[in-house]
Amino acid sequence: MDQPILHHYDLSPFGEKVRLAFGHKGIAWRSVETPIWPPRPDTVPLTAGYRRSPVLQIGADIYCDTALIFAELERRFPEPTLYPGGQAGLAAILSWWADTTTFIPAASIATSIIGDGVPPEFIEDRIAFMRHDFSKDASVRDLSVNRQRVAAQMSHLADMLRDGRAFLLGPGASAADLSAYHTLWFVRTHAGAEADRLLPFTPAILQWMERVGALGHGERSPLSADDALRIAREADPEPTAGVAVDDPSGLEAGETVVIRTDDANDPIRGVLVAADPRELVIRHESERGGTVHVHFPRFGYSAVSEEAADTKKTAAAA
Repeated sequence: MDQPILHHYDLSPFGEKVRLAFGHKGIAWRSVETPIWPPRPDTVPLTAGYRRSPVLQIGADIYCDTALIFAELERRFPEPTLYPGGQAGLAAILSWWADTTTFIPAASIATSIIGDGVPPEFIEDRIAFMRHDFSKDASVRDLSVNRQRVAAQMSHLADMLRDGRAFLLGPGASAADLSAYHTLWFVRTHAGAEADRLLPFTPAILQWMERVGALGHGERSPLSADDALRIAREADPEPTAGVAVDDPSGLEAGETVVIRTDDANDPIRGVLVAADPRELVIRHESERGGTVHVHFPRFGYSAVSEEAADTKKTAAAA
């Protein structure tokens, strides 16, 4: 029940972040393959409708967003650390910077090369969900802009590595390395030699990428979606600390809430069971998944009462 289960697909750059964290920590984990785009009928019973990938499951507790997944892996498997030198705050901020500034432009550089092979259903789904067009025509049109954006971020990485350090925060790999690596891994994996022509992959950056990739993926073994759901049904969620009386949301435990991400259209409903400065937890019940607790980071997410969310939706429609 306590073995980590990752719901993911192999081409996912964010999935690669977590797989590398498993490798860094030498974790044995179970792999549930999910479709590249929704619907994901075997995942929704566990996530209350959260539609991103990957998702970490441990028993009846479901962890959404790689930032929170990293924090949970660190709590359960503290060595080797993802936050060397106690630099959890710095690593988290650098991870957020890398994720939010490089993913879409780097992925768009890749689709400017391989876009003809991307299924139209995937493109339509991402337009609706992320409000971004990954078609080849759109990606080629914006190629110059995206090259500038990614090259600018890579210049900062090169500067961090200029003193010869092995990893971004020093001699040991950190969450920041995995976050800065995964989008560059994605574009090089799909664009091949063309990626090296389009972006400034200096020797220092390439050597750093080799060191990060060498962390591996830990000990992976397959698991069916049905077995993952059974494990959730047979487990109990871990106890929580509840909601502090001075939580900035003003919400209380037991309220039905709507959780949204800052950058996508994916409202998630559930009963609030816990909240602290870094995490929101809701209870979700379904026939296939049983009772689960779904965990979200506070950074990049917000929670409001269901009544407030419905009032806002009605006002917007009017």
